[in-house]
Amino acid sequence: MELNLSVIMSAIAAATPERECLVFGERRLTWEQFMDRARSVAAVLAEHGLSGRDRGTATGWESTQDHVALYLHNGNEYLEAMIGSYAGRCAPVNINYRYRSAELSYVLRDSRSRAIVYHASFGPTLAEIIDDLDDLELLLCVDDGSGVAPLPGAIDYERALADAGQPTAPPDPSPDDLYICYTGGTTGMPKGVLWRQADFLVSALGVRQRSGEDYDSVDQIVAQAIRGSVRALPAPPLMHGAAHWNAISAWISGGTVIIQDRPQRFDPADIWSTIDRESATSLLIVGDAFATPLIDEWDRAANESTGYSGASLRHILSGGAILSPTSKAALLERLPQVTIVDVLGSSESGRQGVAQQRRDQASAESSGFVASETALLLDETRSSVLDTSDSSIGWLAQSGRVPLGYLGDRDKTEATFPVVDGQRLAVAGDRARYEHQRIVLLGRESVTINTGGEKVFAEEVEVALSSHSAVFDVVVCGRPSDRWGQEIVAVISLRPGHSVTDDELRAHCRRGLADFKSPRAVVRVPVVERSPSGKADYAWAREMATPAPENETT
Repeated sequence: MELNLSVIMSAIAAATPERECLVFGERRLTWEQFMDRARSVAAVLAEHGLSGRDRGTATGWESTQDHVALYLHNGNEYLEAMIGSYAGRCAPVNINYRYRSAELSYVLRDSRSRAIVYHASFGPTLAEIIDDLDDLELLLCVDDGSGVAPLPGAIDYERALADAGQPTAPPDPSPDDLYICYTGGTTGMPKGVLWRQADFLVSALGVRQRSGEDYDSVDQIVAQAIRGSVRALPAPPLMHGAAHWNAISAWISGGTVIIQDRPQRFDPADIWSTIDRESATSLLIVGDAFATPLIDEWDRAANESTGYSGASLRHILSGGAILSPTSKAALLERLPQVTIVDVLGSSESGRQGVAQQRRDQASAESSGFVASETALLLDETRSSVLDTSDSSIGWLAQSGRVPLGYLGDRDKTEATFPVVDGQRLAVAGDRARYEHQRIVLLGRESVTINTGGEKVFAEEVEVALSSHSAVFDVVVCGRPSDRWGQEIVAVISLRPGHSVTDDELRAHCRRGLADFKSPRAVVRVPVVERSPSGKADYAWAREMATPAPENETT
């Protein structure tokens, strides 16, 4: 049997109507209430002519559904609009709310979004480009208390749902209906990855029986969900794939999604307080960018004898950026009952590996990722598969259920999803190697630094530097060098009250890495810029790292 998300959600809601589905501040929605609101979204879309059709002979880079842009902070409206779009056979599109007008215009036009659900405070930016959006049919404005008036022609979100009610003739969903995720664009323009929902649910979210076999019926999923007790708090913005993947996974297991009280920015105190108040059992973060301030806030509260409990937590999950051994150890020291789950994957591949660690495990046991059955490494030419006994660096690839392609881009689709040995693969651009039958991720080829003929992966240098006690955050990049071709530059922010010399940082780096991998220059900044999801902004780092000094270090 092939799966569809709105079908699964409706079936679970029918079986557990009174169970808590979503918590956001004072708003607590049962499964029945949540799905009623989502179906009202579907009805609003249908009233304005938005829908979808079967794929038929559409190519992998084509969409046969209308697109709904979600230009929102975290909140119940984000997830209602997402699930409601699926229920109406439309495809929601995640929008980075930090985009300036030119970037916003690019994604909205590239996705040909016919509807936009937006928080009122984003109205002024949207107003700058709205006249350029030829495909736009519907604006739904969510009141966020900012006092910003809705744009001309916009409909109040709550009023629209109240007036629409439930769709009189809901469309028949299909496993071919699309899941679309726009990549962050930190190394290029954002691209919309197109998945069949049936493939996305299995490959990205792992919706399978415990035996590893596909489900035979939705009833089997519901039977598992009835026993579910997960209370998940995805801390990153829901516009980041990892965050809404976490939310959907929690729901498919019959659980509850919790949203922090103040989602407009990352607030560690708010996260810890929400965990304790709502008895969250799992927390999703994005690498050290989230872990470091969470650890600092935990210690600050403990020192002031106010403290947090964290006793309900059973899992801390991380994906999308590095979670260093130093951060894992610090989290486990403070939360000894927790299992840390580090997930390897991307928007183009789905889940490719998992690394789990508990406090009683030696750090050596947790190095690398246990690969999924569908993960593999390709040789340098991407023409053959490396054996697990080969320690050579290769291209990380995914087999089995992979995306259809990139929206509107045949060339990038064919480059990223090649056919090797008769099977279609996803090769997102990550480099990795096998080590003791596990996958060790090295980083994206697009941010690899070629210095003096040696390839250096920015992420491994970031891990080494982030373990220094004075370093709060760090991004590593390359900049042009007459002598080396490129030289390694570390852009760092220090902890308050700490200092460290460049030579001390280099010496610290050399304890675990070859000499040529240590930074030749260190740029200190008050704050390291990252995306709202915590991912490194390498374009910004390169700006901070230039111009190069006249006298290079040796």
